Amino acid sequence: MYPLKFEDIFKTVVWGGEKIAPFKGVQTEQHNIGESWELSGVKGNESVVANGPLKGHTITELACQYKETLLGKKVYEATGTEFPLLIKFIDARDDLSVQVHPDDTLAGARHNGSKGKTEMWYVVQADEGAHLMAGLSRQTTPQEYESKVNDNTVTEILKDYKVREGDTFFIPAGRVHSIGKGCFIAEIQQTSDITYRIYDFGRLGLDGKPRELHTELAKDAIDYTVLDDYRTHYPQVTDSENTLVSCKYFTTSLFDLSQSVTKDIASLDSFLIAICIDGQGTISDGHGNTIQIRKGETILLPADSLSATFTPEGSMKLLACHL
Repeated sequence: MYPLKFEDIFKTVVWGGEKIAPFKGVQTEQHNIGESWELSGVKGNESVVANGPLKGHTITELACQYKETLLGKKVYEATGTEFPLLIKFIDARDDLSVQVHPDDTLAGARHNGSKGKTEMWYVVQADEGAHLMAGLSRQTTPQEYESKVNDNTVTEILKDYKVREGDTFFIPAGRVHSIGKGCFIAEIQQTSDITYRIYDFGRLGLDGKPRELHTELAKDAIDYTVLDDYRTHYPQVTDSENTLVSCKYFTTSLFDLSQSVTKDIASLDSFLIAICIDGQGTISDGHGNTIQIRKGETILLPADSLSATFTPEGSMKLLACHL
């Protein structure tokens, strides 16, 4: 196989802004674009290949046809033909709802065998004063949580962070969170679209009606553990691989490049996703295939690639993730 690009899937939402299309260097008639789904195997929102002989095929069709050649043997055995990661850019013109996601066990029991949703955020851009909420700020109970939701004070028990470019947060299933106004984020998550909305700041949806809350469902999904710091701290070495998050669902690294760097893929037994968050350059797969990548683009290197050689044109910053 060869490196693959995919068509954008833009999502119009009540809190969306105007940054995604310019960031990606594309034009669109849509407004209030809050999310660009870069690579998705979510049913009804499967990404479509945009380059080469496989152009027009969905990621699910490729997974069914190429199996471990695309996904890797260990990935295919674990996840089958459902592509296991969902990659997004998120532009928050306003605060997103306070929410939580169930883990695999709870999601499977409640939603017909669905996967849970563990995710991570990398702040690509941040307006002055941009913030987000992640995790509980103090010990609380399910009963107090419910009381706080009912009197619209639930944000008082959440940790609020002022953020800037490069800030990273790991959001395992069960951790209450909200992306705040002014954040432009790359999100990497399990293939799941299950969200329990806890609090929505009293706003109306695009249909002019209040959006549904899931107070009771969320109560049992929340992990009430309190941590001192929910921000992810990581090394920041140029022209090297800097691991941001490594969990059972994905490993994500940052490459801040001024010269070529090669990452082995053959030993991973997994595909590799490269998300360009700044600059431009090329990626070569070890089989003689080279593809251009620029800011706002996402490339999938199949598991049968030998390696990924990232070569910047001047400078380039990438997120790279695999299972």
